[in-house]
Amino acid sequence: MSIIALVPAAGIGRRFGGEMPKQYLSMHGRTVMEHSLELLLGIPQVERIVVAVHADDRRWQSLALFDDIRIETVIGGDERCHSVRNGLNHIEGHYPDCEWVLVHDVARPCCPYGDIEKLLQQLTGHPVGGLLAVPVSDTLKRVDTMQQVQETVDRVALWQALTPQLFRVRLLMDALEFCLARGVNVTDEAQALEAVGLVPEVVEGSRRNIKITRPEDLALAEYFLSLGDLSTTK
Repeated sequence: MSIIALVPAAGIGRRFGGEMPKQYLSMHGRTVMEHSLELLLGIPQVERIVVAVHADDRRWQSLALFDDIRIETVIGGDERCHSVRNGLNHIEGHYPDCEWVLVHDVARPCCPYGDIEKLLQQLTGHPVGGLLAVPVSDTLKRVDTMQQVQETVDRVALWQALTPQLFRVRLLMDALEFCLARGVNVTDEAQALEAVGLVPEVVEGSRRNIKITRPEDLALAEYFLSLGDLSTTK
């Protein structure tokens, strides 16, 4: 498989709070972004990485990985989907023979290598692609704007989407353009494929693959990294 990884990293961390975007917070002596990029650099099938950064980002250039010849940058957009589209435009313009794109959240530094290898192996030859996900285990409540419970949602057959997500480049590009032209702000790549009637495949991943969204997530991610073994899915 010819694969280029794409990492949208133009966010400013509104939900996390504080002046420092969450991708530049430090864990074990390196930034969250460095941990996530080094994870992808360790995947043999990934030929290079395209990182979408904010136009005003002045921190990225200070990282040691900025000079890695396997990493290229593009300017991101207002929302994640815009950053992904910009990255796909770069891939199609510079690497027209690349068939697959592996999109990974910059704030997911704890994904086990084994999960990514399983994703790549299971989707070899798949007509669309797919994503890592885990079955929902908690009871789910639907609430109104006043935070009053309206109903309990049946969690049977519900899965929590994770990243990386692996899709064929041209299919994902066409699906994103379809959604953006209609004002649909998709929150992950699989949603764009679903919108045009395609069916991504789910590959079960690890619950260690958390997304750093709130301050308490940082401590949990640090703990998972301290375990020192991302080679398995357990």
